[in-house]
Amino acid sequence: MIHDLDTPLFQVADGKGMSPWTIRNAVEGTAIFGGIGSGKTSGSGCTIARKLLEKNFGGLVLTAKPDEKDMWVRYCQEAGRLDDLIIVEPGGQHAFNFLEYESAQRHGGISLTENIVQVLKTVIAAGVEKSNGKSDDPFWEDALNMLIFNSIDLSLLAYGKVSVQDLYDIVVTAPKKEPRPEDKGKPTAFKVAFAAARDRVDAQVEQFLKTLTPEEQSRLHRDAALFEATILEKIPDARTLQFVDQFFVESYRNLSEKTRSIIEFSFSGFLFRLLKEPVHSLFCRRPSTLSPDDCRKGKIVLLNFPVKQYYKVGRDIQVMMKFIFQRAWESRSLREDDHYVFLWADEAQHFLHEHDQEFSATARSAGIATVYLSQNLPNYHANMGGGAKSEYRVKGFLGTLSTKIFHANADIETNSYASDLIGQGYVEDKSRTVGMAGQYQSSQGTSIKLEKLVRPEEFVGLCTGGPQNGKRVSCFIHRQGNKFHNGFNFIEAFFPQD
Repeated sequence: MIHDLDTPLFQVADGKGMSPWTIRNAVEGTAIFGGIGSGKTSGSGCTIARKLLEKNFGGLVLTAKPDEKDMWVRYCQEAGRLDDLIIVEPGGQHAFNFLEYESAQRHGGISLTENIVQVLKTVIAAGVEKSNGKSDDPFWEDALNMLIFNSIDLSLLAYGKVSVQDLYDIVVTAPKKEPRPEDKGKPTAFKVAFAAARDRVDAQVEQFLKTLTPEEQSRLHRDAALFEATILEKIPDARTLQFVDQFFVESYRNLSEKTRSIIEFSFSGFLFRLLKEPVHSLFCRRPSTLSPDDCRKGKIVLLNFPVKQYYKVGRDIQVMMKFIFQRAWESRSLREDDHYVFLWADEAQHFLHEHDQEFSATARSAGIATVYLSQNLPNYHANMGGGAKSEYRVKGFLGTLSTKIFHANADIETNSYASDLIGQGYVEDKSRTVGMAGQYQSSQGTSIKLEKLVRPEEFVGLCTGGPQNGKRVSCFIHRQGNKFHNGFNFIEAFFPQD
C-alpha cells in the first residue's frame, strides 16, 4: 500500500504552468497560515485533506471547532472512505483506554512506569505552557516527575496495575507534615496502597529466603546491613518500594505547604479531569476498540472533543492522544502493506507539546504527513509560553515543516515572516534624469538592486474566495527542495474553495 514518495497528490497551478506537490512534500510537513475568512481551511486545507484520503492515508484528526466532525464525514464520504472513519466521541461506540494501551508497550526498552510518566508529564507540561508559561526552574519539573514516577510505582507494587482513580487517591492522601484531622485513625488510600505494596514485597522476600540454605539464612539474619543489601540486590520490587518510601515520607512530606500544593495540583488537577465523564469512560474505564496501529491499516481516527466546546479537558485529551499516536507511529518500521498516515490539526496552536519539534524532524522516515493550520505566528507564541523563549521554539518547530502556505492575512508578524522566508532577488531599477539648463536634456540608466520578492503588504490583498472571486482562494506556497515551474522555491497559487 506504500506509494512512491514522488507520487503527485495534486498540481500547483498559477495560470502559467503546473508543478506537482507530492507524497514526499506531504511527509516532510506542512504549515498553513491564514486570517479569518482567508480560505485556509476551505482552500488549500480542503485540497490536501481530500488528496490524502484519495491516496488511502490513515490518520488522526484533532478538532478545535464543533463543525469539523461533519466536514471530515463529508470528506470521507466523497472519497469512499466512510467505512475507514473511526469517531471517538461522547455517546459513541469507540473508546481508547490509554493506560491499558501504554501498559502493553515498550518504547526503546523503557519501563512501564516510564511509558506512562512520559505521556502524563507531556500533557501536563503542555497545559502549563499554554496557561502561564513554563518555568525555567528545573526544580518544578523534577518534583512533578518524581511525584508521577513514585505514584505509578506505588500503584503497580500495590495492585499490579495503574488506574487514574488509584493515582488520584494516592496523590491527594499522601503523607503531610501535619496530618489532616479527617485522616487520623483511619486508613487513607495512600496507607492502604503502601501496606499492600509492603505485603507483596514481604511475600517476595519470604520466597527468596526459602531458596537459601539454612546457613545462608542464618548469616543474613545475623547481619542487618548484609540482609538489607542482599534483599535490595535480589528483589527489584524491594528497591522500588524503598525509593517510594523515601520520596513520600522523607522528601515530599517535608516540602513547604505552598510548594507541595503547586506540585500536587498540577498532577491531581489533570487526573481529576480524566475522572469526569464522558472522558473517564472513553479513555480510562472501557476497553479499547482502536489503537494507533489501526491508522497503519488505513483507518482515520477523529477525536470529536472540540476545544471550543470541551475547553481544557478537550485539549488535554487530544494532546495525550496525539503524543501516544506519534510515538507509536515512529517506533514501528514501515512495511509494504502499511499505509502512510497523517496528523491533522486545524487551530493547531491548541495541540502543541514539547516533543513536536523532535517528532516533525523524523516524521518523513516514518511516512507521517503532518498538517498544521493556524491563523498566525502569535498564536503559536502564545501557546508556547510567550516571550523570547517561545520565539526560538516556534522557529525551530516551523523549521521542521518543509511546506508553508500563506493565505490572506492582516497579521504583521506572520506577513513579515512569510516575506523574509521567500527572500530577496535582484531586480532592474530603471532611472531617468531630465535637465533644463539652457536646453532640454534627458538620460536614462539601469541598475541592479536587491529587493524582497514578495513584500509583506502583498499578503493582505490575497484572494479570499466567495462568489466575487469565482470561489477561488489564492496563497503563496513556499517549499524546500525542488523548485516550482517558475524557477523559484515559492509560487503564488490558486485553490478551489470548498
